[in-house]
Amino acid sequence: MSDTAHEALRALEAVIFAAEAPLGLGELTRHVGERGDLPELLRQLADSYAPRGIILVERGGRWAFQTAPDLAHHLRPTREAVRKLSRAAVETLSVIAYHEPVTRPEIEEIRGVAVSPGTLDVLMEAGWVRPAGRRESPGRPLQYATTPGFLAHFNLASRRDLPGLADLKAAGLLDREPPRELPLPLGGREE
Repeated sequence: MSDTAHEALRALEAVIFAAEAPLGLGELTRHVGERGDLPELLRQLADSYAPRGIILVERGGRWAFQTAPDLAHHLRPTREAVRKLSRAAVETLSVIAYHEPVTRPEIEEIRGVAVSPGTLDVLMEAGWVRPAGRRESPGRPLQYATTPGFLAHFNLASRRDLPGLADLKAAGLLDREPPRELPLPLGGREE
């Protein structure tokens, strides 16, 4: 490895380590400058960290260091406060993940029941859902989308990693066909 490539890897490592939040390629370029093939350098850095206790991961086009998943149990407190999401929150999160950006009326139409403001508040407090602008339609309703925190929590690189219809059926989570008038999920694999 050349001295230039070695210095570029060191600079990337330092910037990503010190960052408060995951960084995209544009942000990394602003910090370290044009230093060759940045995606390739990031892959090399990720490979060098792969066998260690801290790994470099890419989620939704953004890079960050995290604890290796097999060591996470060392960091958990002995008593965890487990909070379960309500069924309404799980359904709402699913609709947002598969159909984003989506408005509250669209969520309600898909679920068949009203969505309470508290449900969306819980998902936003968890860091999994965010407001995603306003729809250019009458009333300009607010749209919702998932966050990089959602991807990280569920160990997804992107929304394309969400299970598709065939995966859900194979897992026994769907026992019937979806109504024909509903659009199929955007993410995941379909067969």
